[in-house]
Amino acid sequence: MTGGPYSLSVAIPSEGFEVTEGEPVIGGMHAEPQHFFCGWCMSWLFTRIPGVDFFVNVRAPMLDHADWAVPFIETCTSEALPWALTGARHAYPGFPPMEDLGAILAAYRSATDG
Repeated sequence: MTGGPYSLSVAIPSEGFEVTEGEPVIGGMHAEPQHFFCGWCMSWLFTRIPGVDFFVNVRAPMLDHADWAVPFIETCTSEALPWALTGARHAYPGFPPMEDLGAILAAYRSATDG
């Protein structure tokens, strides 16, 4: 969906996320998770994962200033191009199991003092 070797998203707490203009539409993949796009230009904006209501995956390239968004975890590395390296601290061949999310979030908080 990105047309590139990777897809950079930022997990934003749900209570801190709001669409302020326009009405996003579900993209071509109408399955779960739900990928929302700009209804005008069809750029991929964010993703909502069913059952995970505490964060929204926002497409980092959509942010005005994304230089602070350093990769912490990468997923689907089994499909990665060998030269597309992110330097992320954690990597999974697919998506991490839901039961690992708590530990991943705790590791992120510890690493960022946040």
